[in-house]
Amino acid sequence: MDAGRQPCVFCEIAAGTGSARMVYEDAHTLAFFPLAPATRGHTLVVPRAHSTDLWAMDETAVQHLFRTVLVVGNALRAVLGPDGMNVINSAGEVASQSVFHTHVHLVPRQPGDAMGPIWPPKGDARRDRDDAAKDALAARLAAELTGR
Repeated sequence: MDAGRQPCVFCEIAAGTGSARMVYEDAHTLAFFPLAPATRGHTLVVPRAHSTDLWAMDETAVQHLFRTVLVVGNALRAVLGPDGMNVINSAGEVASQSVFHTHVHLVPRQPGDAMGPIWPPKGDARRDRDDAAKDALAARLAAELTGR
């Protein structure tokens, strides 16, 4: 742990000093149930090595993380047979990240579950409807991605 950084509950679980209902672990990742699951089977997948969010990780670490997301997600589908599943990664406080150690939520979904919708209603006036602004943003993003 860095000087000045608060203890990380996920690092404690990875080190074996914290407690969790572990469902999977390998050399790079862990998967366990959160303390307050949103639905039955809600599982967190985390890298063993501390990183604050997905963009702080190197490509190899991300590959290990998402390999485990697939493995655990497939197991959840086999065991629970959910009608759907959310795969959620939040980065930053404004995006609802509450533990600042990269993690992916696998949330099995059934009609009428406690999770509810995750997108704003279709008629929400806060949605971006400015076509010229969307075109300009798409062009800027494409230029960034092609290295221009």
